[in-house]
Amino acid sequence: MTTLITIYSILITLLAYSIGRKIYAKHPSPFTTPVFFSTVTIILVLLISGLDFDDYSTGKDIITYFLGPATVALAVPLYKNRAIIVKYGIPAISGMILGLTVTLILALVIANAFSLPQFIIQGLAVKSITVPIAVEITELYGGSPNVSAAFVILTGVLGTMIAPRMMDKLNITMPFARGIAYGTIAHGLGTAQAAQESEFTGAVAGAAMAIAGILISCFFPLIDKFL
Repeated sequence: MTTLITIYSILITLLAYSIGRKIYAKHPSPFTTPVFFSTVTIILVLLISGLDFDDYSTGKDIITYFLGPATVALAVPLYKNRAIIVKYGIPAISGMILGLTVTLILALVIANAFSLPQFIIQGLAVKSITVPIAVEITELYGGSPNVSAAFVILTGVLGTMIAPRMMDKLNITMPFARGIAYGTIAHGLGTAQAAQESEFTGAVAGAAMAIAGILISCFFPLIDKFL
């Protein structure tokens, strides 16, 4: 039975994402982005079928395992386009630092406006980096890993929904710039969305996601003093 549930979990995940990509290609909208569409679809299927998330996790873990090799594979297009990366390296890092700084300032503004508790503020501060790093940071500083993970996932989903149309309206068409934006703001989910635009955009987003995680990890001790 466990094997059947695992196969079922993998199939509904792959089908939901595949259908989401086809719908988004024909009807692009924030609500038809593959990440948002597949997330909602999977939740509905689990509710209708009565399958617990713990049971679904067996299949989810198998899919997650392949994220490692997929992330490493992103190094290939980065290497092929290394000249562009070297050329725009300093502006890219500057933009990432500015973007992460704005994110932290917004977290402080929201916290002060609504008098939020410390663990919520910490969750907001790490919302733009990938879940494993965010969870580790908040655990080290006495925060709530579950709250941080929830903010990270919500940020990723909203980022994939809003970022494409916002960049289109602002006429940001350069794949390198779009990749930096996706990876810095929407971490892994943003990288998945970026990879649909082009192999290079996805690779740049993956690199930006990693660098953003490193930057927040290095500066969080200082950041935590202001939270």
